[in-house]
Amino acid sequence: MSSAIAAIPDDTVAIPVKTKRIPKRIAEVVHLLVSGECKTIKAAAERTGMHPNYVSGALKKPEIQVFIERSARQTITNGLLRASARVNELVDASSEHVSFEASKHVLAIAGIKPTADAQVSVNIDIKAGYVIDLTDKPDRVTDARLTRGNGVIIDNDEIST
Repeated sequence: MSSAIAAIPDDTVAIPVKTKRIPKRIAEVVHLLVSGECKTIKAAAERTGMHPNYVSGALKKPEIQVFIERSARQTITNGLLRASARVNELVDASSEHVSFEASKHVLAIAGIKPTADAQVSVNIDIKAGYVIDLTDKPDRVTDARLTRGNGVIIDNDEIST
C-alpha cells in the first residue's frame, strides 16, 4: 500500500516561468530615464531612435516595470554610500544649524531620538467617562448620583427644582 502512495506524481512542483527578454533599445531608454540623462520619455525615445508612442506602451508592460524597478533600486543603492558619507561630512559643517540637523539625523537612524511629547486627544462624541469643560463660564455642576430621572435634584432629603 505504501508503494501506491509513493507512485503518485508530485503536481505541486513549480513550473518555471519563462521570463520575457527586454529589448536593448528599451533597456537603453530605461537607463536614460533612471540616470536622469533624459527627463522625458519623448526625449529618451528620440535619442534611441524609437517612436514615443511605442516606448510609452512598452514601459507599461509588466516585465519592463520589473526591469525599471530593479534599475531604480540599483541607482539608489549606488547613491547610498555617497549620501551616508555626505551626511557624515555635514556633522562637522561650519554652520551650527546644519551640523545640528545632520547630527540629529544620524542619531535618529541609529535609533537614538527624543520621545514624542504627550498628545492631546479631543473627542466630540463622548459616551462615558469624565468630561473636562474648558469654557470660560462654567455651568452649574450637578452630581449625577443626586439627580432623579425627571430632573428633580435631591439635596439632603430636600427636593428642589
